[in-house]
Amino acid sequence: MSPEVIAILAVGVALAGIGLNAQRTARADNKTLSAEIKDVRAEFGRKIDGLQADINSLRDEMGSLRERMAKLEGLLEGLREAIAGRRDAA
Repeated sequence: MSPEVIAILAVGVALAGIGLNAQRTARADNKTLSAEIKDVRAEFGRKIDGLQADINSLRDEMGSLRERMAKLEGLLEGLREAIAGRRDAA
């Protein structure tokens, strides 16, 4: 076998090794990224659940405030009627 053929084969083997190593590295990086993406999705899920709980809490508080405001409005309405009734009587 001539030295040129041996050199060509050696270069081919070296390129194949480099290509296979690059492919293995890319696969490892993809697995790492996939794991990180799963972690990020899980964290976002937890954050969204927390936000939904906060929103539900705010809704409950708003409902409570509505009830309290309605009670105050009723009391003010009664006070207005009482004041207006006293003025008419005087």
